[in-house]
Amino acid sequence: MESNSNQSKYAWRILILLFFANLLNFFDRTIPAIIIEPIRHEWDLTDLQLGIVGSAFTIIYAIAGLPLGRLADTGTRKKIIGWGLAVWSGFTALNGYAWNYFSFVLVRMGVGIGEASYAPAANSLIGDLFPSHKRARAVGIFMLGLPLGLVLAFFTIGALVKAFGSWRAPFFIAAIPGILLSIFFFFIKEPERGAAESVQISQTKPEQPIRKVLRIPTMWWIILSGLTFNFAAYAVNSFLVSLLQRFFHFTLVKAAVTTGFIVGITGLVGLTVGGWIADKIHQRSEKGRLLFGALALFISGILILLSLLQTEELVLAFSLLLGAGWLLSYNYYTCVYPAIQDVIEPRLRATAMAIYFAAMYLLGGAAGPAVVGSLSDYLTRTAMIQAGATEMSEQFKAIGLHDSLYLIPVTVLLTSVFVFLASRSFSIDANRMKQELASGK
Repeated sequence: MESNSNQSKYAWRILILLFFANLLNFFDRTIPAIIIEPIRHEWDLTDLQLGIVGSAFTIIYAIAGLPLGRLADTGTRKKIIGWGLAVWSGFTALNGYAWNYFSFVLVRMGVGIGEASYAPAANSLIGDLFPSHKRARAVGIFMLGLPLGLVLAFFTIGALVKAFGSWRAPFFIAAIPGILLSIFFFFIKEPERGAAESVQISQTKPEQPIRKVLRIPTMWWIILSGLTFNFAAYAVNSFLVSLLQRFFHFTLVKAAVTTGFIVGITGLVGLTVGGWIADKIHQRSEKGRLLFGALALFISGILILLSLLQTEELVLAFSLLLGAGWLLSYNYYTCVYPAIQDVIEPRLRATAMAIYFAAMYLLGGAAGPAVVGSLSDYLTRTAMIQAGATEMSEQFKAIGLHDSLYLIPVTVLLTSVFVFLASRSFSIDANRMKQELASGK
């Protein structure tokens, strides 16, 4: 008992480190979304160009994630995380030296390579630190880094820009804690693969790992759900501050703090309470966790749609509805991420996460900001033509950006459908994985 107790305590200590690294992960990647308007005015950029900043980061993140995910299944995960954290923090500092739009995008791609090393290795570690019935809570705590990273960024970056008089200052400041935290990972004790499973895990390398992962039907539905959910999440995170400034006439600081409440504070509730509920439901029904996620996402899509129907005078109603919708959407992580662990054997979990991330980021996360930005530019020109104007104005840009965001509730509702379909094949795939482990395959 004492040994199990000590092991449990050590698992939670590692999880706390992973949480802080995840917080910095999302803090660093969120900075450009907050300073988007100062950059737009300084370099005279379109919304498509602004969207490409996020898309370029996401594309390189997805591509680099595949080989780094395989490396996490065969190499030392703590070193992968430690070096990755140091690399993305260093590139974050370099972003402050960007002299034009192209150099800014190029450095963001460097940040993407560093961050791509993190999620597959971290999720693989969690799978080996916590047994199945505790994973939703562990993933929920790990993923708290997402909303807290957003909250910290949205609550501080605007103030830092105002205090230093430059949008460059936050990049230099953000790099310091990441470099310091990276050192700690080199000293943790890495668990054996499959340590949290109830049966002995074979240590031989599986043949054709990618093909083996893609033979699991549940993984296909989960990949599609990641595609649509990240389309919505990355588009909102890229343009919400800008929308509040243009459409609702907020200052940078006020827009950033409001966004922090809408997409950040809500996540604290969604991930903690949602993770607890998901684990409780999973104990009663194998597929109950995914059904709960599907229902939460369906209601989320409806609330987001209602928020966009509010006029510019009803900014409070807009914020409350969008915040409630985003709160429910966080159940995606606590329901879907543990499901991946439950249908994928330990030797393939980092590979599965890398495949999942590559697909959802390349086709979802990368597309979201670029598609919404492009649609915003088109609807902006349409608004100008319909008004009979001959010159572009900020009013038309506000209308174009607002109307382009109607894509968000559509993709969230599609996510609900894909999560529901994943629930239908989950039990069969989870049981098959358990049988294969028991047989030593």
